[in-house]
Amino acid sequence: MLEKTLVVVSQGDVSYIPSEKTEGGQLAMCAIRLRELGSPKFADEFVCSLFGNLALCRFYPNDVVIAALRFHVNESGGNLYQNVTATDLVKFKS
Repeated sequence: MLEKTLVVVSQGDVSYIPSEKTEGGQLAMCAIRLRELGSPKFADEFVCSLFGNLALCRFYPNDVVIAALRFHVNESGGNLYQNVTATDLVKFKS
C-alpha cells in the first residue's frame, strides 16, 4: 500500500457491477485519474478504481487529495495486467 498526496485530473461516471458480497448484489465503481504534485508535464499519473461508497463521492479537477493506493497484478490469457485501487481518498482542505 502506498500513501501519497496527489491532484485529481478527472473522475469518470459511476457504474454498477455485480457483487455477491454486497447487499442488493451490486457494487458502485468508477475510475479516477490522479497526478503527483509538481509539473503536469513531468509528474507521474495513476488511473485508479474506486469502489463502494468511495465511488459515490465526487472529486473535481485540481482537488488535492491524500490517497491510499493498492497495486495488484492479474494474469489473463498469458498476459499480465496491473490494477490500481484507491482504498482511501481524502480531500485536502487548504
